[in-house]
Amino acid sequence: MDVKAEYGKKVRAIRNSKKVSQEKLAELADLDRTYVSDIENGKRNVSIETMYKIARALDTRLTDFLNID
Repeated sequence: MDVKAEYGKKVRAIRNSKKVSQEKLAELADLDRTYVSDIENGKRNVSIETMYKIARALDTRLTDFLNID
């Protein structure tokens, strides 16, 4: 299983469900938009700190992103 890709899919799904653009997520999480894109495309190893920033920016529990089968 490619955990980076699965995490990225979760980020994209939750972001889209909340109708937040990559640009807005990047702004809210204090990240670069291209970094958010790379995360969603499974191209980045993400630190726990970045995972937390994304969860807070999307008003979602961090555990919601980690529920990967």
